[in-house]
Amino acid sequence: MSSPNPLKESIPARLARMRDVMAREGVDALLVPSADPHLSEYLPGHWQGRQWLSGFQGSVGTLVVAAEFAGLWVDSRYWEQAEKELAGSGIELMKLLPGQPGALDWLGEQVASGGAVAVDGAVMALASARQLAERLSARNVRLLTDRDLLVQVWGDRPALPGNPVYQHLPPHATVSRAQKLGELRQALASKGADWHFIASLDDIAWLFNLRGSDVSYNPVFVSFALIGRDQATLFVGQDKINTHLRQVLAADGIQVRDYAEVGQALASLAGGTRLLVDPARVTQGLLDKLDKRVALVEGINPTTLSKSRKSEADLVHIRQVMEQDGAALCEFFAWFEANLGRETITELTVDEQLSAARARRPDFVSLSFSTIAAFNANGAMPHYRATEESHAVIEGNGLLLIDSGGQYLGGTTDITRMVPIGAPSLEQKKDCTRVLKGVIALSRATFPRGILSPLLDAIARAPIWADQVDYGHGTGHGVGYFMNVHEGPQVIAYQAATTPQTAMQVGMISSIEPGTYRPGAWGVRIENLVVNREVGKSAFGDFLAFETLTLCPIDTRCLLPELLDASERLWLNRYHETVCERLAPLLQGEALAWLRLRTQPV
Repeated sequence: MSSPNPLKESIPARLARMRDVMAREGVDALLVPSADPHLSEYLPGHWQGRQWLSGFQGSVGTLVVAAEFAGLWVDSRYWEQAEKELAGSGIELMKLLPGQPGALDWLGEQVASGGAVAVDGAVMALASARQLAERLSARNVRLLTDRDLLVQVWGDRPALPGNPVYQHLPPHATVSRAQKLGELRQALASKGADWHFIASLDDIAWLFNLRGSDVSYNPVFVSFALIGRDQATLFVGQDKINTHLRQVLAADGIQVRDYAEVGQALASLAGGTRLLVDPARVTQGLLDKLDKRVALVEGINPTTLSKSRKSEADLVHIRQVMEQDGAALCEFFAWFEANLGRETITELTVDEQLSAARARRPDFVSLSFSTIAAFNANGAMPHYRATEESHAVIEGNGLLLIDSGGQYLGGTTDITRMVPIGAPSLEQKKDCTRVLKGVIALSRATFPRGILSPLLDAIARAPIWADQVDYGHGTGHGVGYFMNVHEGPQVIAYQAATTPQTAMQVGMISSIEPGTYRPGAWGVRIENLVVNREVGKSAFGDFLAFETLTLCPIDTRCLLPELLDASERLWLNRYHETVCERLAPLLQGEALAWLRLRTQPV
């Protein structure tokens, strides 16, 4: 089913008002990225300007508004969604493809010489701002980063979030903040830096062993941090830190200042100071506050690398979380199969029941992202989300794709499973089997320590490419430890840059999630989380392999087992044996019976 976006009717009026402002300001084109001053993936409402101005509700997209043109650039995950939500808005869908021009390229080619492009520098990464400025200057076009034009047209803009900050405590926090600060300062010294400025919320939450709820699904809080060789300052809303927590932080040498004072603090750094920043994770607007004599030391945030490498102590908790999460899924699937056909079940019902099953598990905090329950054609949209206005009833024949996850004190989960409804077609089963072959191929790979993660992508795609099939998204992303479900620096995607920081190291947790999408018909994705483990040394160096962390049956009714070779069937049967062994003690009754039935060997 589909229905019009309730925002759509007002989008042309909003664009008209914005164009009036642009004309008064002498701006030829406005760039509105999906970003905030922390370059977060999921944004608090205060910074969802791209969504407000375009009506497109996907999490990633770049809007450009000019006098006679408006376009939204999105990748293949969002093409169907964007086409529906942009209809009638006057905004053109610009499909991002590997190697094809994006929004920055369009601006560099289309804005006339002598013109001006505006973007709120407070929400544009330093690296992106430099890239755009270079392209524009070649055509004698100015880049204006000192203004937020949305302020003049967005009258009901949400306030900054004010949720309280709390500690992530032992036993789940396995390393103290004092030790983390000590290791960070060692990294500063090795780089010859006096200070380090951090704007990324996950890095700050991890470093200080703090958590919050300012961003949906991610246990982070809006803040900045400035770390020196003998002092540390956390910039956060004053009412978000209670007196006790302020005292705890002070005992570890951490001063708390108001969030709005970060610009003043950066401006006060003395000339000649060497400041470490990650140009991909700090914005142009913030660094504009610096004295021109401050020297930038550029490189990845040391905390990004540190938090990606989960310790053995972390993994103890993560494995326990995977068991609890898997048990919740078993309870849900047992309920689902028992009630399908006996009562009306929709994509929304799936979300409600699965979320309730997780909420009953120990140490559950929240979902880790908005559940995707997508039946048949809806599954062809990788980031589909059912709404009250637009959702499907689960009935008839086909495939139900469920992509979901949870945040627990001891870890973060992300899993996708395919569910047969009625009698899936032969082609649907072929797609499911082919995708599983891709999961198995990468799951059992052995690879050199330090290999750049994008290079592993082809291993999962090879069984899919063999049938001349492909998918538009990456195969895997890093996953945090009671932290963001999408975490760097590693990413398993051939489209990603093979930068040195993407090197695979022991303890990194990643997803493996190949897929196949047939627009208007169905979509398939199967996803497990894995962790890099040492497997041995040879004359050729150290080698790693994946340990599969996710524990939940892969429904064999969606498969054509005869298309699996003997080694693939062995992998699947051993996986199901492990799943049953570890989840059975946490289940009883119908859920336990369902687990045993769905883990039978093929």
